[in-house]
Amino acid sequence: MFPRLSANPMLEERTGDKVVVPPPTGRPYPVITASRSQLAQTMHAHGLAGGRCFVVTDDNVAELYGAEIETSLTDGDFEVSMQIVQPGEAAKDLEIVSDLYRWAFAEGVDRSTPVVALGGGVIGDLTGFFAATVLRGVPLVHVPTTLVAQVDSSIGGKTGVNHVSGKNLIGSFYRPTFTLADTEMLGTLPDVEWRNGLSEVLKHALIRDAVFYEWLRSNWSDVTSRSSALVPELVSRAMSIKIDVVAQDEFEGGLRRILNFGHTFGHAIERIAGFGTIGHGAAVALGMRAACWLSADRGRSVPLTEVDAMLRDLTPSRLPRMPVDWLLQSMRRDKKRIGDTLHLILLESVGRAEIVTDATDSELRAALDFALS
Repeated sequence: MFPRLSANPMLEERTGDKVVVPPPTGRPYPVITASRSQLAQTMHAHGLAGGRCFVVTDDNVAELYGAEIETSLTDGDFEVSMQIVQPGEAAKDLEIVSDLYRWAFAEGVDRSTPVVALGGGVIGDLTGFFAATVLRGVPLVHVPTTLVAQVDSSIGGKTGVNHVSGKNLIGSFYRPTFTLADTEMLGTLPDVEWRNGLSEVLKHALIRDAVFYEWLRSNWSDVTSRSSALVPELVSRAMSIKIDVVAQDEFEGGLRRILNFGHTFGHAIERIAGFGTIGHGAAVALGMRAACWLSADRGRSVPLTEVDAMLRDLTPSRLPRMPVDWLLQSMRRDKKRIGDTLHLILLESVGRAEIVTDATDSELRAALDFALS
């Protein structure tokens, strides 16, 4: 096991496989590592009584787990209505949200109706935004089925959909009632989705935990090949980093910005390539390659060759044409900017991130050239 990161005593509120996320103000919520068979039981335990229950998922997840989850909830005295959307980033669209509204109103949604987000990061973002806005908010439960969702996107309350102007530009912060992560579900992930998730795992280590980074580096072959013996510990440690950061800065006023390491570059790459052309994790890995190069170029203590070799394992061997000028324009519209100032996350060293506001276009161009080479 690894040493804990935070001195925040509230993070010690841990029982078995349950970690409570204690935001600086307001209602805390638990992140639970448990079997999906315990979903209905856990919902009852958190005040979600039997009755109408909505489930939102995608075609791929529905085929694997839809019937099982529906049966489990029905056996737990819930009346299940399930909506299945297309898989992939294209589902994060206001037209899809509008379809969900029509479905919910036709099914008689009320403010006590729980909504279960069953799927990966796209489903979590989409369903979270729907739950936050229908009737001004209904109970939300995350059941993340991918690595990126279990260690990152289902924790912290971010929801959102895409716009032609950029990724996740429409959304809100909305706390779930709880998140339930079953690591056994990761066994059905395609290899490309496992590697997409590893981008977020490696990101967490690079920005916040040098010990975890060394563990990943020394076990990298087994990690990338998804050794079942390592999965529970990998998920637990990566979760803990996200929880630690969110517990100190829920609304991204300061510390939480470090979680955007690689994302300002990565979101631009996703948009210019075309949403869905490059997986989110792969785009973030490319973004981290750019950010690591720029960190090293500025004289920071980053083992660029070593880190870059790991990141290359998580990126596509062939990339679509992406003119650097277009990427720069997209980065300058990033939602993390304040006024005309782009806030970029770089590394001081492995395990320590910094926010910089003075990156020049020439630096950004050189970093992108490196990442896309």
